[in-house]
Amino acid sequence: MIECTHIADADPTVGARSDGCEDCQRIGSSWIHLRMCPSCGRVGCCDQSEHQHARGHFEAHPEHVLLRSFEPGEAWWYCWIDDVAFELDGVDALRPA
Repeated sequence: MIECTHIADADPTVGARSDGCEDCQRIGSSWIHLRMCPSCGRVGCCDQSEHQHARGHFEAHPEHVLLRSFEPGEAWWYCWIDDVAFELDGVDALRPA
C-alpha cells in the first residue's frame, strides 16, 4: 500500500475561501467537481473540469502538496507528490455552503 509521506501536513481545520472554484467564478466558467487546498483554503475545479484550476494552483504553489474533496459527503484527500488518495481518521467531509 502506498502511503502519503506528507500526511503530517494535513490540517483539517483550514476552511474554504469560497463556495465554488474561485477562478471559474472570476472568468464566468463552470466546473464539474471542486477541490480545496488545505494549506490556504483556495477552492479550485478538478482535472475533469475544462480549466483544471486545482492542478494549476498546485503548479503555481508546489509547496501546497495536498488537496481535499470539496464535494458534499466526500472526505478524501489527495497528495500531488505521492499520487495517493487517503482519508484521515476522525475527519469528516467538508460541508460546502
